[in-house]
Amino acid sequence: MAQYSGVWTLSQVAQAVKDNNWTGIPPQNVEFLIVAGGGGGGSEAGAGAGGLLAGFTGVTSGSQLWITVGGGGAGGTSGANGSNSVLLATSSGATTGNIVASGGGGTTNNGVGVAGGSGGGGATSTSPAGGGGGGISGQGNAGGGGSSNAFNAAGGGGGAGTVGLASSTGPVGGNGGAGIASAISGTVTTYAGGGGGSGYTGTQGAGGVGGGGAGSNSTTAGSGTANTGGGGGGSWSGTRGSGGSGIVILRYPDSFRAALSTTGSPTVSVAGGFRIYSFTSSGSITF
Repeated sequence: MAQYSGVWTLSQVAQAVKDNNWTGIPPQNVEFLIVAGGGGGGSEAGAGAGGLLAGFTGVTSGSQLWITVGGGGAGGTSGANGSNSVLLATSSGATTGNIVASGGGGTTNNGVGVAGGSGGGGATSTSPAGGGGGGISGQGNAGGGGSSNAFNAAGGGGGAGTVGLASSTGPVGGNGGAGIASAISGTVTTYAGGGGGSGYTGTQGAGGVGGGGAGSNSTTAGSGTANTGGGGGGSWSGTRGSGGSGIVILRYPDSFRAALSTTGSPTVSVAGGFRIYSFTSSGSITF
């Protein structure tokens, strides 16, 4: 730790603050990125990405935040929804002050996609075609619709950035919706891409950028990438992709002191003038 004496220059003052020689005060506001778990792909359609929220929350000296990181939904004939990721800004188990990103929507067999943070894609159905599940405003987008021809294809799951694409004419699966890029971790990373839909015999839907899994026909579909909240890909007769787990990242300027304690073993780093706490499992942080 650097030490200074006499008349200080502005650069020495700035360095002293970073060295915690100035006051060692905690931050007043903390920036967050919260991504929920992605949905699981189904027998045809791609699943929706986990909901994504970004913003700031206030903290005070000695205050504690509790973090829940949502898991991805299992793939299957009907893929399961992902689990919510939550930032509890008051006390453990409380409901007031919670910031909740909703799990990605799963899929149904021959039906409408399930709603979620981003919605699951619609499956092939002849009467009528399965529509995409809805997304939550401010967290994600709807999934794409399926074909009305039983031998065509299913839609892609919605992503945080764009809707999932509907299946096109012929046996072509819809692509998953794109996610959203963030540099909060110190590296630009895209999160919450939707899963690709399955094509019966033709082109399979691609997973959305941001961890979405690709669709397949008779082989294993892609799973959502861990800690991105990506949706799982759908597959006609192969193994369906599971959703990617979520993540919660907090950061604040490194001119403020480090957190007093954490649980859950977050990755802690200092980059670009910020202290960064990345949670890939549930835990807490005390300021």
